[in-house]
Amino acid sequence: MTRYKHADFTDDDSVGSVQLTEGINTSATHIRYHTGTSMWKRRSMLEKSLLVLVGTLLFVVVVLGMLLNSADRRIQDARTVHISSEYGKQQPCLNETCIHIASNILESMDSTVKPCDDFYAYACNGWIKKNPIPDGKTSWSTFFKLEQQNQLVIKHVLDQPIDTLKSKAEQKAKLYYESCLDLNETIETLGAKPMLDLLIKIDGWNISKSNFSATGCSLQKTLQVIQNKYYIGALFSYAVGEDDRNSSRHVIQIDQSGLTLPTRQYYLNKTEHGKVIEAYLDYMIKVGVLLGGNLNETKTQMQAVLDFETRLANITTPSELRRDEESLYNLMTIKELQELAGFIDWRAFFENAMRVVNKKIFSKEQVVVYAPEYLSNLTLLIKEYNETQDGRIILNNYLIWQTVRTYTGCLSKAFRDAYKGLRKVLIGSEGGEEPQWRFCVTDTNNALGFAIGAIFVREVFHGDSKNHAQKMINEVRNAFKKNFKNLKWMDPETREAAEIKADAISDMIGYPDFIQNPKLLDERYHNLTVRNDTYFENNIQLNYYNLVKNLEKINEPVNKTTWSMFPSTVNAYYTPGKNQMVFPAGILQSPFYDSKYPASLNFGGMGVVMGHELTHGFDDQGREFDKDGNLHQWWNNNTIDLFKNRTECFTKQYSKYQINGKNLNGNQTLGENIADNGGLKAAYHAYLEYTKGKPDPPPLPGIDLTHKQLFFLAFAQVWCSTVTVETANLEIVKDPHSPAKYRVIGSLTNLKEFSEEFKCSAETRMNPKEKCEVW
Repeated sequence: MTRYKHADFTDDDSVGSVQLTEGINTSATHIRYHTGTSMWKRRSMLEKSLLVLVGTLLFVVVVLGMLLNSADRRIQDARTVHISSEYGKQQPCLNETCIHIASNILESMDSTVKPCDDFYAYACNGWIKKNPIPDGKTSWSTFFKLEQQNQLVIKHVLDQPIDTLKSKAEQKAKLYYESCLDLNETIETLGAKPMLDLLIKIDGWNISKSNFSATGCSLQKTLQVIQNKYYIGALFSYAVGEDDRNSSRHVIQIDQSGLTLPTRQYYLNKTEHGKVIEAYLDYMIKVGVLLGGNLNETKTQMQAVLDFETRLANITTPSELRRDEESLYNLMTIKELQELAGFIDWRAFFENAMRVVNKKIFSKEQVVVYAPEYLSNLTLLIKEYNETQDGRIILNNYLIWQTVRTYTGCLSKAFRDAYKGLRKVLIGSEGGEEPQWRFCVTDTNNALGFAIGAIFVREVFHGDSKNHAQKMINEVRNAFKKNFKNLKWMDPETREAAEIKADAISDMIGYPDFIQNPKLLDERYHNLTVRNDTYFENNIQLNYYNLVKNLEKINEPVNKTTWSMFPSTVNAYYTPGKNQMVFPAGILQSPFYDSKYPASLNFGGMGVVMGHELTHGFDDQGREFDKDGNLHQWWNNNTIDLFKNRTECFTKQYSKYQINGKNLNGNQTLGENIADNGGLKAAYHAYLEYTKGKPDPPPLPGIDLTHKQLFFLAFAQVWCSTVTVETANLEIVKDPHSPAKYRVIGSLTNLKEFSEEFKCSAETRMNPKEKCEVW
């Protein structure tokens, strides 16, 4: 799941508007079941008896077929866990939902693997065998299956006549979608022209020879154009977000930025990543030539740009060293920022930015700088390049390249093809096999996500899901808090404050209310102009629209009910500055949640997600923010030391795990690992509390597992997935989450209740002697 830190700051995971981290950090699976109970009441007793008999016979045939098709596995069933309890006496649940659930669970499992040896393989090998990565994809998972189901829902509506849509905002979404589909082949007809026209507007580019003057180029002017008009983060990025130390107000935030490739390691470790650098340079050259550059001159100039980016990478702080929020936060005036990093006139830069929203900036205006050392080193680097005309040209070439590569995905096929080689090296696939409409549905959701959210919610999200989710959140929260008394490392004062914070975490479920009001939804997108035949220009307009929406927040009070994720998204997030959890409608579906599912599956799926986001409020970064979302020390010093000692256990544990012979970075994934472990534990104990005093539900047919065991199986099967070698390697260096396999294995090996339920003997792989625990 996602955890947002600073407002609107996200790592740039794309090159040429194509996602590099496809399959990383996203969503979930969906297969819906319907029982048709309304027709049942109208049957005669004879009909009902016959239907029950036929249904039972059909079930027997299905189960026998499954048994015969997996005879080899069943011979080894003695190796799996069997529980000789009251489950052996109970009749299994034989309704349609239970049969479907059981069928899907069995198909995903591999009973030849002992659950105490490798629970991920036990839960997911069957799924992996039956779900090879589709052509053109770099990964495949239960997450993507659900996303594709959601895409079908949205496509069905967007394909309808425009006058059937409920609001102007939804109509704009349809127009954007059609521009992406390029039904009139406008994109191909225009070719490079939209980009060449843009280059002229920003005073040209030396590589394309389009209206460029070396004597007239100015770093200040170029930065103001690309950052304050086209919203391109080059050299640094800035945004307006909640002040970490005073979450009721907005403040300008400045951070390091400017690398095209997903992580600095690609630039600095050429022994391991030499092929990536070669492919990146090749991509740069192809684009330069497509825009009119001479081949040999383009090679020389693009190599110089790459060399500059490499030097930027060298002064960029690795993400794993940026986890201490206290040390990252540096509040200063614009005047003090000028003294720290004088490579541009910062007051003039921000005055230029704020003109679009008619707001003033003064030298005493406060900003938060998250990378002062980077900006200081950047000043020295730019000074070196500014000393010669050739150096100034390289700087300008770099800045314009950042603009060009952002929009090449909006150009003709030749530009998109230029990217394929780099994409192949980075994530293991050239792409292009997916139907264009799927890409365009995703792109439209990214562009006008609340308009798409209104469509999605209207089509598939039902009110009872929201009510049930609210109850489950409270049950998980209560279990999480109840465990505080067992934490011997916590002093009483900190424990009490932590309970107050847990109670104060607000939860947003499904969607923001305004999307169901066409007037309010239209107001949201009032200033966005969209046409169905100008895809490139639509993206220019969209970036400017997002820039203005962000700048409008300066000097305005913080609204802690705003959403940073769209309703159809299959994900969830926690925001420390708002002390808020958000669970979009997109994730409140099977396998995470279904009102017809047994509680064991719902708590193992959605309950763990809720526990995960809740625990983010108390991970190594979230714990630094108090109940009001303000960054300051509110823990006892000794408790902080004991907490850090416990987190070191996680760092060491996950750093020992390997994918493709490469060790994970346990420090980089620390926050997510803490959330995975804490969320699993909280959800399991919430489930135990939920079932206390209730009769045991009937077992699922053909599955010799208790519902407590099914809780863990449901949790694991949510993460069934497969990825290319390249994407897996990218995850290791880039993703703050551990790979799916170790999100399952790591969490379960640390939870003694798992080993108890599956009767794992001491020192089996899933029941190691040393267990890590924080929450």
